[in-house]
Amino acid sequence: MGNAIHDKDQQIKYLKDRLNMFIEVIDTMDPESTDVEDIDRLLNMLDDLEVKYDQFKKDWKDS
Repeated sequence: MGNAIHDKDQQIKYLKDRLNMFIEVIDTMDPESTDVEDIDRLLNMLDDLEVKYDQFKKDWKDS
């Protein structure tokens, strides 16, 4: 994977970029053809985003 991000500004940019990616995925989905697997993928994306946020938040408290 990539290098660890320790700079708060870069961490916030990373979270924003991931959130924008999530929104783009939702915008491209067709409600008529969306199935349970698609929803599971969206939930996994949110879970991953939450994990990253928690990691970054710990860094922010430590600094």
